[in-house]
Amino acid sequence: MTKRGGVDNTFIGEVKLFAGNFAPTGFAFARGQLLPLIQNTALFSILGTTYGGDGRTTFALPDLRGRTPVGAGGSVNLGQRLP
Repeated sequence: MTKRGGVDNTFIGEVKLFAGNFAPTGFAFARGQLLPLIQNTALFSILGTTYGGDGRTTFALPDLRGRTPVGAGGSVNLGQRLP
């Protein structure tokens, strides 16, 4: 986790790009693996069963292998001019 001046700048469920062959402390690879809900209740409250799992005992992380994370949301229409 990143700490600057004693403040934790990491959010639960945050996806970070990292070029190592290990997951940094407090993170897990986004490989679609199932996690036990009882040990990860805060993360489950954000992800739910969006990426899989039964929602009773397990839930899944997203599988980003071979993919590039891109933010979802609104964008400006390419033909639109802003003032």
